Amino acid sequence: MASGIRDKVAILGMGCSRFGERWDMGADELMLEAFNEARADAGIDIKQLQAAWLGVCLEENNVGKTAGPLAAALRLPRIAATRVENACATGTEALRGAAYAVASGAYDFVLALGVEKLKDTGYGGLPVRTRGVANDLWLPNSTAPGAFAQLASAYAAKHRVDAKDLKRAMAHVSVKSHANAALNPKAHLRNAITEDDVLKAATIAAPLGLYDCCGVSDGAACAILTTPEIAKALHPDREVVTIKALEVSVSNGEEQSFSGPQAWDGASIQTAREAGARAFASAGVSDPRRQIQMAEVHDCFSITETVLMEDLQFSAPGRAIHDVLDGVFDRDGALPVQPDGGLKCFGHPIGASGLRMVYEIWLQVHGRAGQRQLPRVDLGLTHNLGGHPHQNVCAVAIVGRQGA
Repeated sequence: MASGIRDKVAILGMGCSRFGERWDMGADELMLEAFNEARADAGIDIKQLQAAWLGVCLEENNVGKTAGPLAAALRLPRIAATRVENACATGTEALRGAAYAVASGAYDFVLALGVEKLKDTGYGGLPVRTRGVANDLWLPNSTAPGAFAQLASAYAAKHRVDAKDLKRAMAHVSVKSHANAALNPKAHLRNAITEDDVLKAATIAAPLGLYDCCGVSDGAACAILTTPEIAKALHPDREVVTIKALEVSVSNGEEQSFSGPQAWDGASIQTAREAGARAFASAGVSDPRRQIQMAEVHDCFSITETVLMEDLQFSAPGRAIHDVLDGVFDRDGALPVQPDGGLKCFGHPIGASGLRMVYEIWLQVHGRAGQRQLPRVDLGLTHNLGGHPHQNVCAVAIVGRQGA
């Protein structure tokens, strides 16, 4: 019987570039910025690395279809290197490949790195008029704001939520993310906003307004993995952070069938529920709201974060907007969500986002998060969603202190 990955892989070091409009840098320089921090943190020589996984989502980055650019940018010692892609779960997919390589016993030191240079591609963060080549080819009759606006409408209809209450809850999510990012020197958007700013902003796809949508960023994030035993031997005075679970779920088409006993109501993310449940079981988490101290979820839109609170068992069905408005998920709340600003404000370089989320948990566990430091984090959760609510890939990772 499969035993899962719990506490079999340790994160030895992590790094993250500053996210934003990095016109001064190419993808190779962003990779190096993240890697240099991770290598210094891990305290190992580059020659000790035995394998690497590179996550890049869009080919327009000019990174190519292999991991060659990673090997060249970092001058890796001709080791095994693999490029992976899984939509917005790409960064977590790179982490998953590296983690299972260590868990299998094949390697002692491996690298997972995600990067995206979106500002040079013309890829639109709000694909209303100029949607970019990828959207024009594969999603010619839909936009991301439109698809997630439908999620908002379905959620409101199912739970009989008044439109004004839903807008207020979504505004609270956005205000929270901006406030958290204002304390994060690596975040793309560091401007504080008010609820009034959100409610009066231009409508993108009703009920979503401008501040309900995340944008597009350049950036890279990196993790160096090893075994818990090696991590403890190298850093005996430092907390060992291990991976508890790494689960991925992909839509199989059932969400697009609106009839029959398995009909989807459009008010949830089915893959998030599947991946989350498996991750909790693998990590030994029976009460997510009590046992998880922080979460980084895929807040491509404010409604996505809100709905995910129920999909990931942090809120009871129909209660997410109440928990949001009560401050449960604020930085000083019972379960902080996006203490670094999330996709909304830290930024969303697609291939890097999953690893960036783990980076924040890594900082919080070690007490290195600066002004946004939480009292104590033993377990943290990350979640990625690539695609639309009805057709997507979801990845859920749980990481934390060894033995937690």
